Amino acid sequence: MMKELEVLLSKRWILKSRDKEMYYKLRDALGELRKFTTEKMGCQIIDNSLLIKMEKIPVIPESFMGIMKFSSKEEYAYLCMLLMYLEDRDAQEQFILSQLTEYITANLPGDISDWTLYTNRRKLIRVLRFAVEQGIVGITDGKDEAFMDDEAGEVLYENTGASRYFMKSFSKDIMEYTKPEDFRESDWFEVDEDRGFARRHRVYKRLIFAPGMYKEDGSPEDFEYLKYYGRRLSEELEQLFDCQVHIHRGSAYLLSGDDCRMGSVFPGNNSISDILLLCFGKMRKKIENDEWKAAADESCCIDQIEFENLIKDVKKEYGSGFSKNYREMPEGEFVKSVIDEMEVWMFIRKAEADHQIKICPLTGKIQGSYPADYMGGRNDE
Repeated sequence: MMKELEVLLSKRWILKSRDKEMYYKLRDALGELRKFTTEKMGCQIIDNSLLIKMEKIPVIPESFMGIMKFSSKEEYAYLCMLLMYLEDRDAQEQFILSQLTEYITANLPGDISDWTLYTNRRKLIRVLRFAVEQGIVGITDGKDEAFMDDEAGEVLYENTGASRYFMKSFSKDIMEYTKPEDFRESDWFEVDEDRGFARRHRVYKRLIFAPGMYKEDGSPEDFEYLKYYGRRLSEELEQLFDCQVHIHRGSAYLLSGDDCRMGSVFPGNNSISDILLLCFGKMRKKIENDEWKAAADESCCIDQIEFENLIKDVKKEYGSGFSKNYREMPEGEFVKSVIDEMEVWMFIRKAEADHQIKICPLTGKIQGSYPADYMGGRNDE
């Protein structure tokens, strides 16, 4: 079951049309899979003739849980419009791009639907490319570059039918919701939060869905659960996956092994991971030397300018060993890229109002350094 569960965790869904072999493997294992996902995580599995999908609704939304290929709110609005447009269309029904843009214009009037603007066309195409990649629609004829170049450009798409399973189905009318927290709480409306299964679901999901679980976030009951049931939870997860569960006073982590395929991992086989590891080594030395003071919860708050200077120092000291892209990147852009990546992986949190960076305990779990005989050699890969 482990491999099948890892597939469900690492992918949005498995489409029968794209991976028939895995689709049937999952169908065969659904009994065992549902037992774990429902009892331990509170996650439902959807299965039908089109796809198999595990609903992965996080306990605490984090920025990295968004669609990383999107860079604006408008793209999310276009995606919602696309899903609404497809709602009334049958599977395998075809449509041309101008039909979609007319629908968006009718429902989102104003600058956002001004297709004479190249930026709007580019954002919509980014959304449609994401939809094609996910299997929501397919391209039957034409190239989307035609619309990017000219608002009159046409592309023929086909609805696969998967779009109606993209969004979570809510038990209540979401038009009654007035704030983002309503969506987070919707799973637990009319449910006693103190009941054990709700707390168990939260803990399992927080450990599996995010790089770190911090005591300061979410319900204080979650760490009470770890206090009493942490050993049993650790044994269960470590038997199921190639992983280790580390539980500390103010944080907890699921560290994946070489054979674990639950999703994206850090460090990745890329330059930015190497840069972060070098930064963590410097940060750890400052904390060990009492230059930076750690709080009782194992976090550390640093002035943003001082933190940025540390990243600049890492580039000055080790930059000749970076890939060409990071070696030649302007200093300001480099610092922003590093901070953004740290924030995505929950290594830090920005307190912009106070101009501070909060270094989270996860940062102390891993660090890196170049070999002692490093002489500034270049890496042009």
